[in-house]
Amino acid sequence: MTSNESDTPEGAADESSSDSDIDSELAEMLAMVDGEIVDIETVVGELVDEDSDSAAAAVEHDLDSLAAERDEMRSTAQRLQADFENFKKRSARETAAAGESAVARFIEQLLPVLDAFERAVDAVAGADETVRRGVELAFGEFTSTLGRNGVVRIEALGQPFDPDLHEAVAHEETGEHEAPVVVEELRAGYRLNSKVIRPTMVKVAQ
Repeated sequence: MTSNESDTPEGAADESSSDSDIDSELAEMLAMVDGEIVDIETVVGELVDEDSDSAAAAVEHDLDSLAAERDEMRSTAQRLQADFENFKKRSARETAAAGESAVARFIEQLLPVLDAFERAVDAVAGADETVRRGVELAFGEFTSTLGRNGVVRIEALGQPFDPDLHEAVAHEETGEHEAPVVVEELRAGYRLNSKVIRPTMVKVAQ
């Protein structure tokens, strides 16, 4: 036995070898743990990124839905506004038409009175000056009032026959006219602005 062998006990050598092995194993285990930690952090990071992407996608989807809902509400409001404007215009036209029709009916009821006035003027032509003048003044005032409200007598005598303005109740063959012409006015006709209230009753010759 040499002095070195006698100085180093066999148990001590075994313990040193064991410690070295343990250190190696611990180092390997720590390396493995570090690697696993890195892998876990990577996975967690990916999960976080995925969650962030999912959250962003959800927010973007909600924004798109809100924008679509806003556009639909705006379109609905615009349609409602257009419908309301059309309703107001239609109501205004209908109101104007109803008012004009009511006035036309009222004027039509006054026309017999106007006819009576006209016959009265013809009847008092040879009467006392005062009476004749009074009837003529009353007739003139009445026709002036109607005229200021758009009532106009239809011209007929000597005019070409117009079925929209004239009502032919008699005909006369003269051979003097190429087309039918009004030769006699039997009852006056009137218009309210451009609307014929009563056509002129006429005798037509051709």
